[in-house]
Amino acid sequence: MERMSEHSSTRIEGFYHRFAGLYDLFFDGIFRPGRRRAISNMNVDKECRILEVGAGTGLNFPLYPDGAKTLGVDLSLPMLREAKERIAKNPGLRNVGLGQMNALELGFADDSFDVVYAPYVVSVVPRPRDLVAEMARVCKPGGRIVLVNHFGSQNRIGSWVERKLTPVTHHVGFRLDLPVESILGLPDLVKIEDGRVNVFKLWRLIVFEKRPGYLPAPEPAMGEELETMTAS
Repeated sequence: MERMSEHSSTRIEGFYHRFAGLYDLFFDGIFRPGRRRAISNMNVDKECRILEVGAGTGLNFPLYPDGAKTLGVDLSLPMLREAKERIAKNPGLRNVGLGQMNALELGFADDSFDVVYAPYVVSVVPRPRDLVAEMARVCKPGGRIVLVNHFGSQNRIGSWVERKLTPVTHHVGFRLDLPVESILGLPDLVKIEDGRVNVFKLWRLIVFEKRPGYLPAPEPAMGEELETMTAS
């Protein structure tokens, strides 16, 4: 299946505009374990600057270490209004700022943040690889790019089911069949963690470290992995 079109992106934005007030009800509990693990693996302190891309209603904000300087950006104004209310009700979130921004065109200088985090965003945007590259651009050398997302199954039956369901899931803001290879192999990014999270371990936590000049080796195809395992 082809990548989400810009038209699909506009439709998805409209969905989040309409249902911002109900977002927490549907997406808090089921995705909370992945959020907690992602933030615990950021290795941040009070001096770190964190950028959260696709911050939504701010569900992650109370999970950050006290005093961490955090900026949350999102394209949806209704979602940001919900996030603003969350900050106003919680005195511990005084170091959290908000901004409306397209994740594919972040309005920050290169090397601005210690951690750039995108929770459940990669399969929502029309150009996932460009998103990760943009996150890497604004991340400082030695910093971390943290992703939590569902990626397409490598199981034949699971993959078939996801391809059939993806036209439906487009309407609620994401695709199920996005191959993880679409965001791997970018220059300067070293994958330092790749684990399973949430219910049935259907989502992945992937952490990159930014190392300028690093050129990753191509990821082996599934068939190549099986051949290597058989030969060993």
